[in-house]
Amino acid sequence: MARGIDFKQKEVISLTEGKILGFVVDVQADFNNGEIKEIIVAKPGKMLGNIMGKNNITIPWNKIKKIGDDVILVET
Repeated sequence: MARGIDFKQKEVISLTEGKILGFVVDVQADFNNGEIKEIIVAKPGKMLGNIMGKNNITIPWNKIKKIGDDVILVET
C-alpha cells in the first residue's frame, strides 16, 4: 500500500496530453479508512509557492494509472 509521503516530489505526467503537469506537493486522504483520495500537483515553476495555491491541480485517485519510482502517470 502506498503512503502519502511516497508521493512527495514525484513528477506527474499526463498520458492524455503527453505533458508534464508538475510535481506532487500534497495528498488528501480519508483518515477514517486510510485511503488516499487525491493528489495535489504544483504546476512547473510553482513548487516554491503556496501548497494550496490557486495554480495547483487536484487529481482524483481514480485518474492515477501508474506509480513509478520517479513519476506518476495520470489520465487527465
